[in-house]
This record gives sequence, C-alpha cells and structure tokens, in this order.
Amino acid sequence: MSIKVGINGFGRIGRLAFRQMFGAEGYEVVAINDLTAPKMLAHLLKYDSAQGRYALADKVQSTDNSIIVDGKEITIYKEPDANNIPWGELGVDVVLECTG
Repeated sequence: MSIKVGINGFGRIGRLAFRQMFGAEGYEVVAINDLTAPKMLAHLLKYDSAQGRYALADKVQSTDNSIIVDGKEITIYKEPDANNIPWGELGVDVVLECTG
C-alpha cells in the first residue's frame, strides 16, 4: 500500500521531493498545487541547473491542468490557499509544504 502524497509548491524543493518519490516503492504523488502553468512546471521538472536533467525527462508532458510523467497523470491545482484543495477527496495521506 502506497502513501498518497500531495505537494504544495513545485519550486526547487517540491520538484526534488517529486523526483525522489516518483516511482519509488511506497509513494504515489497524486496532486500538485502551484500557481505556475503546467507547461512550465513540466519544463522545470525536466531540467534543473543544479541537479541536471531528470532521468524521465523524455517521458514528461503537460496538459492544461496536469503533468504526465511516464504515463501517470498528476493533477495540477492553482489554488492560492492550499486549504481549498480537496486533499481528502483525492485520498492524500500527506501534504508536503514546499512553498518556501
């Protein structure tokens, strides 16, 4: 059984947490909250000036309201107040606060 994770803030810390958890046994990232457009979030996930190119960079895409990594679609919310996101309805067990 995986721990379902939500990430609030997809800056450097949020992206690094995502890189560590995505595909790791025991974790499932189900939602991300960030005010930035999914297309830009996908680009930033692919390329990091300090960490280098993401191993799954060729498998990262975006839609109007999600990013898709290795075939898994992750909903992107653009909510200034993270309390308004339906974390419980999404089955999220843990929300990582990564807004800085």
